[in-house]
Order: sequence, then C-alpha cells, then structure tokens
Amino acid sequence: MHSSLTEHARCLYGDEYRPTPECGQEHREHYFVEELTFAEADTILAMLHELCPNVVDGRLPVWVRNLAYRLVLLQRPDESALLREAAENLWLHGPDWDDIAAGLTQQADALDTRTDEGLIRT
Repeated sequence: MHSSLTEHARCLYGDEYRPTPECGQEHREHYFVEELTFAEADTILAMLHELCPNVVDGRLPVWVRNLAYRLVLLQRPDESALLREAAENLWLHGPDWDDIAAGLTQQADALDTRTDEGLIRT
C-alpha cells in the first residue's frame, strides 16, 4: 500500500517535477480510482496541488483531474474558491466542459454574493 494518494498517483502516472519513486507494488488504475473515490477532500487537493501545481502542467490524465475535482466539490459544495479552481481546470482542458466550467463559476459568484450580503447585514 502506498503511504498517500499523492504517492500512489506519482507511481502510476509519474511526476513532472520529481522522479517517480522505485516501487515494487502492482499498479493498476482501478486500485488508484478506488482510493481516490473514498479519499477526503484535503487528501485529493494535496495530490492535485503537488502533482499539478500550475493547472496546465502535470502528468495526471485530464479525466483523473476532472474526477478528483468532482469528488472534492461533492464534499465541499459551498466553497467558492474550490468551485473556481475546478472551473479553471475545466476551462484549460475543455472545450467539452466549458458549459460546466461556466456553471461552476456562476455558483461561485452566487456564493460570494450571498457571503458579501451577509457581511453587510451584520
């Protein structure tokens, strides 16, 4: 078993910034997907930020990034910064997902507006 989701992803897909560690474990994509599916949002975000720090780089497949952001947003649907981060990922790896990216941006704007209105009233 890998020590972290990031290490598992690094072994499976490589890392643009660090060497892939020597690992004698069996690397099958479905094992990684299972681990990703049940990971906490912070764990998923740590993987994304370490392996793809500039959004346009990294060796994680686009479908893994999309799934990872979807799983994070299911756990934290009311965080406008995460909605925008996910939207940025979709914009850069679209255009198939441009409508979804636009929807995420609109959700983030609506959350920010509600937050701003709440701050004014208190």
